[in-house]
Amino acid sequence: MITLDIPGLIAAFFAAMCIPSAITGFIVWNFERKITRRDKEKEDREEARRQTMIAHEQAREAFELMIVEGTSAAIALGEATARAVQRIPDAHCNGDMHSALEYATEIKRRQKRFLSEQGIRALVEAPE
Repeated sequence: MITLDIPGLIAAFFAAMCIPSAITGFIVWNFERKITRRDKEKEDREEARRQTMIAHEQAREAFELMIVEGTSAAIALGEATARAVQRIPDAHCNGDMHSALEYATEIKRRQKRFLSEQGIRALVEAPE
């Protein structure tokens, strides 16, 4: 038969209460650590994805700028060619050359106007 005195009984009671609490605390701490690590990895992946999207957006903007510049260069080359052909005395330019030159000039003006409007709109509606 086991006999316990009051101090032994109190010590046994505290031991019985502390061990499960310590084990439970360790398990909860371990879960929190795993959740924190998983959240950090998720944030890192999202940041990498955001950086990739920013790089793609910058590349797309640069490409669109090159397209606009290429179009402007093609129009300028066409205008220069048409004006050069018009100056040749033996060329006998017909009405198509004159109308094409007027059309190219009008398209160039419309493109400049559109880009100016877009630039002003981007300045006025700049994100905060």
